[in-house]
Amino acid sequence: MPERRRPPAKKTKGRRPPAQETMLGLLTGYWVSQLLYVAANLGIADLVANGPRKVEDLARKTGTNALFLRRVLRALASVGVFAETADGRFKSTPLAATLRSGVPGSLRDFARMVVDDYNWQAWAALEHGVRTGERAFDHVHGEAPFPYLRARPEKDRTFSAAMASISGVENPAIARAYDFGRFATLVDVGGAHGHLLATILRRHRKLRGVLFDQSQVVAGAAGAGFITDRSVASRCEVEGGDFFSSVPEGAGGYLMKYIIHDWDDDAAVTILRNCGKAMAPSGRVLVVEHVIAPGNAADFGKLLDINMMVVPGGKERTRSEFRDLFAKAGLKLARVIPTAAPLSILEGVRG
Repeated sequence: MPERRRPPAKKTKGRRPPAQETMLGLLTGYWVSQLLYVAANLGIADLVANGPRKVEDLARKTGTNALFLRRVLRALASVGVFAETADGRFKSTPLAATLRSGVPGSLRDFARMVVDDYNWQAWAALEHGVRTGERAFDHVHGEAPFPYLRARPEKDRTFSAAMASISGVENPAIARAYDFGRFATLVDVGGAHGHLLATILRRHRKLRGVLFDQSQVVAGAAGAGFITDRSVASRCEVEGGDFFSSVPEGAGGYLMKYIIHDWDDDAAVTILRNCGKAMAPSGRVLVVEHVIAPGNAADFGKLLDINMMVVPGGKERTRSEFRDLFAKAGLKLARVIPTAAPLSILEGVRG
């Protein structure tokens, strides 16, 4: 019996194969990143928040070339950021609204930071880092990221604002996920301007807080307004210092969000050990980070891990890696508590 042949697959004229189309989208992702950076810097989302605007009007407001600006907005509209009306004006969309200033859920400051030249240039040296094991940021800029930012106050302010912007959804989720009211005092180690600590203090009215970070960082906390809000101001102290040397002593809880992932294992162990030494006998060390899950599922933490490799030299970690890290610091990983955000709270007790 002759073998049956399958009919040839139908060709779709002019269309790329699906895998190629997907790959082209991935390869050109940086085009979209740069478009978003430009739109965020120009404040376009604020300008169209109250209704569609002509490009010529937007160009006058932003001091840009109308013909070039139209092409940028048309490209962004093709990926759902802004939309062009039938009469050629541009209006907001739900995605565009995330680039507005001063609104809940805004990512404008994050866009202005993560695609800024110093980050962009460091990522361009990713291959150098992979080949050599060196931190790409230092290779490009000749210094580590935190000293780099301290020497450039405007970029440092944007960085701090970016960190606050992504905390708008994360911090309430963290405050709800754990019973911080079990402590008399909670120390926010590396807490910057106190956004997370203030969120927790508002939820737990009997809790006292200590905001601890480098002196030049906490110097800006009052101006940020989080810990000076009257609902928390009387219950919050501010202390400057170096968590590699020591942290405030005697508290029941030591909280670190997005701190441990900045550092390699040796440095991370030092920070954790200092917290463990300082805490009350029945205290807890609480690390809030992404926990990398096994498997091939989409996971923002796996991409963030590369940013940690490129910029500060740290890493995102798996549950077992956290367990080993805690053990080296004299702590035992007691629980991993999920939150409504893509972050978990890792609870450490004395080992």
